[in-house]
Amino acid sequence: MMNTAALKQMLDRKVAEYDQASFIAKDPVSIPHRFSRQQDIEIAGFFAALFAWGNRTSIINSCNRLLRAMDDAPYDFVRNHTDTDLKPLLSFVHRTFNATDLFWLLHVLQQHFRSYDTLEIAFSQFINSFSPDITPALTGFHDYVFAEPQAPQRTRKHISTPAKQSACKRLNMYLRWMVRSESAVDFGIWKQISPAQLVCPLDVHVARVARRLNLLTRKQDDWKAAQELTAGLRALDAADPVRYDYALFGLGVIEKF
Repeated sequence: MMNTAALKQMLDRKVAEYDQASFIAKDPVSIPHRFSRQQDIEIAGFFAALFAWGNRTSIINSCNRLLRAMDDAPYDFVRNHTDTDLKPLLSFVHRTFNATDLFWLLHVLQQHFRSYDTLEIAFSQFINSFSPDITPALTGFHDYVFAEPQAPQRTRKHISTPAKQSACKRLNMYLRWMVRSESAVDFGIWKQISPAQLVCPLDVHVARVARRLNLLTRKQDDWKAAQELTAGLRALDAADPVRYDYALFGLGVIEKF
């Protein structure tokens, strides 16, 4: 068992190793990195994060199919698409995510971007500087997406929420991309949420490494576990705990720690 100083030194070294531009190409974050306009980054990143379960090559291929159908202009497509424009996407599927889910989220995004310039407000309106973490932002975003009575019930499983005790891995990863600025990988284009409020994306690999390092004791990989892990990481860096996601992910997925 390492003491806190030794653990921090080891994880800092791994962050420096994996938070590099070379990380981008084979990761779903490569999808939003194709764009320079903020709204394109937000929309491409949103779908890349939602598709981010399973094989990374499959995730990237699904994102590329979607973007091709959007003429590689996600913001213009979201703002201006008609029912006719959606027809080529009727057969779209990524694992259990299908056209019903896609069309609802495109509808929500279209309504949102016709009123706001950024997707950040869909999260940040539910949080303030006194919020200890992004729990209310994720809960509020889920309710925002499904506010209309005609929202399809089946799509709720694709927009996770702490209210259901989900670890919210994909949305936490998306927020990491959008919020963290001290990074070669993350974009840091959102300013209303602090990196200190982020919660670490928790998947089976990160959870396994965290338990081996005694950063996580909870047996279930749920929201409480994600918060417990993040609390342990805050002891190492209170201002930017989620930067250690790179270390845990690299140790788990690449090094098979």
